[in-house]
Amino acid sequence: MAITLRQIQAFLAVTEQGTFTKAAERLHMAQPALSQLVRDLERELGIRVLDRTTRRVELTEGGREFHGAALKIVQDLDTAVQNANGLAERRRGRIVVAVPPLLAAVIMPPTIVALQEKYPGLQVVIIDARNDLVVEAVRFGKADCGVGTFSALEDNIERTPLARDSLMLFCARGSGFAERESVLWRDLADEPLITLTRDSGIRLLVEVGYESAEITLKPAHEVAQITTALAFVEAGLGIAVLPTYARAVAPATVIARPLAEPSIARDIVMIRPSGRSVSPALSAFETLLRRFVRQLAPSEEN
Repeated sequence: MAITLRQIQAFLAVTEQGTFTKAAERLHMAQPALSQLVRDLERELGIRVLDRTTRRVELTEGGREFHGAALKIVQDLDTAVQNANGLAERRRGRIVVAVPPLLAAVIMPPTIVALQEKYPGLQVVIIDARNDLVVEAVRFGKADCGVGTFSALEDNIERTPLARDSLMLFCARGSGFAERESVLWRDLADEPLITLTRDSGIRLLVEVGYESAEITLKPAHEVAQITTALAFVEAGLGIAVLPTYARAVAPATVIARPLAEPSIARDIVMIRPSGRSVSPALSAFETLLRRFVRQLAPSEEN
């Protein structure tokens, strides 16, 4: 069966207008061409759908039965086209974003507010989880994208860099480091250090910094969360080396200073499943997200 949309539209136009002449005028086509479309439709269906009289055209029994289904086909198609246009013009859409908790807290709120001000019909759903669970959510289609710092070795994942984030020294306001413009890694020797646990990528980078400066890393305290480390620093229990974006949640009495020799940085990236097209909604989200990530993690490279 090779029924076309054009045949269905011709049939519906005739039933609505009551005559072939008026239906042809409505569709902006010649009446013989319209008549041929209806005949082709009847041939494909194997029944007559219209009875022609000198004054009007009336539906046959088969035509009445077909009319309801044909009308629904056209209405469903119109709805599908409107929905697709809405997605293309970002009037509607849903984005699921997986992101570690701290980044979710400091980057997502302003990004979502800006997105909804510009595109009120777009909805953002957040999955705040550990880095490994973020990657898993993206890989298995539970999230449209993930945001964070991830290994470049992840399979079937596309990475889009958003900003470079450098490690910084966090110290209490009364610390001698607070008076400096920047701090050298070697100056951290013998300082009580509050570190994240070894399952953290940040901890591994801190170890690289200490090794590069040829000083020994002996943690005074190990904690799992950046906010806990900042609270320990505020209490005067030591210093911490954390990412730049941690400044967004640092207490007012905790000071952040750049670390040098070496300068250690990593990419904050958006990840997506390899080979999957980017929706208009996700593209709009990425543009705004990049702006706010760079505000939280400013650097010369950004």
